[in-house]
Amino acid sequence: MEFVVEAKIIGDEYAGGFSCGLSMVSSETFWNLKKVDVLEKENGKETLFVDERGYRARVFEKKDGEAIRVYTEFENRSGREVTLEMLSSFALKGIKADKFHRLMSFWSEEGRLKTETIQDLHLEKSWNGCARRIEKFGNTGSMPVRKYFPFLAMENSEDGTFIGFLMGHASSWQIEFSCKETQDFDVMGGIADRDMGHWMKKLRSGESFRTPDAIVATGNSLAEVCDKLVKAQHPDISPVDDKMGIMFNEYCISWGNPDINSVKRLADKLENKGVQYLVIDSGWYGLPCDWACSVGNWEINKERFPHGLKEAADYVRSKGMIPGLWFEFEFAGPHSKYFEETDHLLKKDGHPLTVAGRRFLDMEDPWVIEHLTKDVIGTLKEAGFGYIKIDYNDTIGIGCDGGDSLGEALYRKVLATQKFIRKIKEEIPDIVIENCSSGGHRLVYSMMEIASQASFSDAHETLAIPVIAANMHRVILPRQSQIWAVLRASDNADRLYYSLVSTFLGRMCLSGDIYDLSDEQMKIVDEAIAFYNEASDIIKSGVTKVIDSSVYSYNKPTGQQLVLREYEGKVLAIYHRFEDSKELDKSLLKEGRIIAEFGKADKDFSAYACILQK
Repeated sequence: MEFVVEAKIIGDEYAGGFSCGLSMVSSETFWNLKKVDVLEKENGKETLFVDERGYRARVFEKKDGEAIRVYTEFENRSGREVTLEMLSSFALKGIKADKFHRLMSFWSEEGRLKTETIQDLHLEKSWNGCARRIEKFGNTGSMPVRKYFPFLAMENSEDGTFIGFLMGHASSWQIEFSCKETQDFDVMGGIADRDMGHWMKKLRSGESFRTPDAIVATGNSLAEVCDKLVKAQHPDISPVDDKMGIMFNEYCISWGNPDINSVKRLADKLENKGVQYLVIDSGWYGLPCDWACSVGNWEINKERFPHGLKEAADYVRSKGMIPGLWFEFEFAGPHSKYFEETDHLLKKDGHPLTVAGRRFLDMEDPWVIEHLTKDVIGTLKEAGFGYIKIDYNDTIGIGCDGGDSLGEALYRKVLATQKFIRKIKEEIPDIVIENCSSGGHRLVYSMMEIASQASFSDAHETLAIPVIAANMHRVILPRQSQIWAVLRASDNADRLYYSLVSTFLGRMCLSGDIYDLSDEQMKIVDEAIAFYNEASDIIKSGVTKVIDSSVYSYNKPTGQQLVLREYEGKVLAIYHRFEDSKELDKSLLKEGRIIAEFGKADKDFSAYACILQK
């Protein structure tokens, strides 16, 4: 692979081929940047490109396991200010491919695999090669996993090879692949450009700009490439969260109305059940109204917690668990003291940026950071919480005022949020951080690498949970992917198996009517916890070899799904049956001896898991 630099400076000529407005690749800026030097390093290389007008660009490649981390740095030595309107994190030319794999994503339906051919995408080259054929996709806003994950895998069916790309920044991004003179493809990705993400960056003479990095890997199957991309992620796991501990989140009981009595009742029920964390979700603060309206009013709700949060946290710890607390600290609801602090809120076109009745704090503002340090870090410290769930329930959109462009300001504000999350970890070193954004809207690796865990989805009680959970194996570490099993007193054994087996696809998280379950139902939960603990090493460190799913509709799933994950001679097999399903083909398990099993996949909407010793 020879990476190049795709860049576009305002004033330079755009490429032809009917691409202007669709793409900025192959512009005058690109052609003027000539490769002049390659510096080989022990774990990668640095390639220098020079434009005689005084611009320099370097592509940095660093080996990361069986993948490569790559980013670009652009330096202005021209003696005058210039403005970039596009700069790639990665760019390659001449890739042979005939199939393209992407992961589509919307709220509660994250990560759907979409595979298309050249013909599906209408990318057959023109008859004389003069017109560029382009597929450009991405996201605009501060929810980076919306419509698509920042992921692409290109497959060459002729020789069976794949190349995969995964980007991690948490604001607007783009990936595009295109062809022109031949059927070989150019591919690039990075911050969403001026056309797509309203991004422009001014550089005075002597200044430089470094792009966020991307991960690139090659292999002989989609599963192999995805495993390499995922294994190149390096999360900052809290020392207390290194053993795949189970959590219980009370949200699907109180629905945003927790109180001291419900927390104590849960703690009593969960004592000695093998649960490591008990998390108090939204609604512990502010006014007794819809929890979203009081976001930003981080004063403890005295009606619900009359003696403060420390009583709740202490009680949870007395029962052998780590207490957790929910925050959504980047927002100000209409009942928040920050809602009218317009000097400290994000603005667009001079007006406070308001979405669905809520506003955004300016995370670059020292005043905001000072107040959040007291509200968030201070609350966690004073009450003794060891876990924070960081939620984020809407998007800034194309950007905000205060930068060189709307998109450039957006990029900076999101980096400032990540800086504050690191500050939480610095001040509370053992804190366990959960990355949540209405479930899965922030499942990019720059967020995953500053967290211990993440909410995989808000699909807490849907039939699609195992499908979404399996999808996540392609883009995040299963050890970080928190899969919910919401337990109801009305659940029969099949439904309990269906929900609990899903949690073996990542980190087990329980919720629901745990204190209303019968002894027979609790026995099933206890058996699931025991199986999860036995499978935890495979979940944590294994390789996902098979994701075989026939599901087409997420709301009305049909068929069946098999996931196989291997580690040190053991195989974890997870099988879910949907409507009109088939029995598990036991020949798929013939390579091993069953040493543990849980569940019964003997009818539609049932599930089974086993561990095989090869």
